[in-house]
Amino acid sequence: MSEDGDARPWERIQELTELGDREALEAAVEELPPGEAARVVSRLESEIQSRLLAILDPEIAAELVELIPEAQAASLIEQLSPEDAAPIVAEMSSDEQADLIGALEESDAEALLAAMDPEAASDARLLASYPSDVAGGLMVTEYLAYPISACVADVLADMREHAERYAGYEVQYAYVLDEGSPRGVLRLRDLLLAPGSRRVEELMVRDPLTVPDDMSVDGLADFFDAHDFFGVPVVDEASALVGIVRRHDVEEALAERHGADYLKSQGIVGGEELRTMSMLTRSRRRLSWLSINVVLNVIAAGVIAVYQDTLSSVIALAVFLPIISDMSGCSGNQAVAVSMRELALGLVKPVDAMRVWGKELGVGLLNGLVLGGLIAAAALAWQGNPYLGLVAGGALAVNTVVAVSIGGTVPLLLKRLGVDPALASGPILTTVTDMCGFFLLLSFATLMLPRLASA
Repeated sequence: MSEDGDARPWERIQELTELGDREALEAAVEELPPGEAARVVSRLESEIQSRLLAILDPEIAAELVELIPEAQAASLIEQLSPEDAAPIVAEMSSDEQADLIGALEESDAEALLAAMDPEAASDARLLASYPSDVAGGLMVTEYLAYPISACVADVLADMREHAERYAGYEVQYAYVLDEGSPRGVLRLRDLLLAPGSRRVEELMVRDPLTVPDDMSVDGLADFFDAHDFFGVPVVDEASALVGIVRRHDVEEALAERHGADYLKSQGIVGGEELRTMSMLTRSRRRLSWLSINVVLNVIAAGVIAVYQDTLSSVIALAVFLPIISDMSGCSGNQAVAVSMRELALGLVKPVDAMRVWGKELGVGLLNGLVLGGLIAAAALAWQGNPYLGLVAGGALAVNTVVAVSIGGTVPLLLKRLGVDPALASGPILTTVTDMCGFFLLLSFATLMLPRLASA
């Protein structure tokens, strides 16, 4: 439905929800493009959102919940009673269930699990117990698996008998198990064309590759880069098959992590922020970072206050304060980005801080000399005073070394202390490089004040 029509999509959904017209409402929801569903739901009042999910068939409601961001979906489910929410969650895929339950408040999650079918709740509890960034947290438990002793007729009979349940599975392969461990993979094409009496052991592709349930998302990304697979079996410590990780789920997890890291680097504390959240929640999350930055910036500004006589004597220095602060911050952020990436890939650990610092020191010295030279040349061309160029260029060169040293090592040190590097590295880097940059420029200028003032 177009916004250019008689009603905008959310107005139409709200109208049908208030009327309680289930059939028309389900038709309207299913007509929404996937990318529009989240926007439409976010425009509804919370009371209407709850009524919408309660009216819809659980299967359609589950599809709608899966289309919206996790934080928004958790908020919607928390608005429902456990009895109303349980049928909806039961219709979701196992990995989506685990993500949603993990995003709920602990008391809400327990109430929801208690209202679900015991077997489904047990599976969901198991998946939710895994961290979200490992194979166990990304896998689905909807897959086809048969014992190694089965024949083709047995498999086909099972598929026909449970066709309704398997309809929601992304079935391309079936797995052959021996005492719970995967021993082979069945291509459905081979299965359908084989005689019914033939054993699946004769048709299967033997010794399939597997991944452990604690493999990180980066390890999974490397695996799928190396192998052109749709999915890969996940096994536990006993080598028993516990699920399947699909390629697109790994890609989504990486994209979500990059998005979360970006939000943290911009000072969004406490996870994802959406404008559907309450104003107080959003304000509190932002202020927890901004208020610290106010204090840190006051400290940095204090350095300027100490040297106000020097600054008033050579007012041209004021032009170079933001330049040195900004350029040093850029250099430091580059070092932070590399350290964060290497931490994610497992290439460095906190104990490698000194080695990382040594690597950054060389780059900082070289880049500092180049950048300092450019600023010195600009200062000389502007004021015709070589001493101003020496002061500004020297301050930038030294501060570049300081910035990359901090940017390279602070994420590792924060990781060792159990503090999120993505959140805390930025404020620390900004404050220290500002303070050092201001101090270096103004202290060098104070030492050369007679030459700067007389020129």
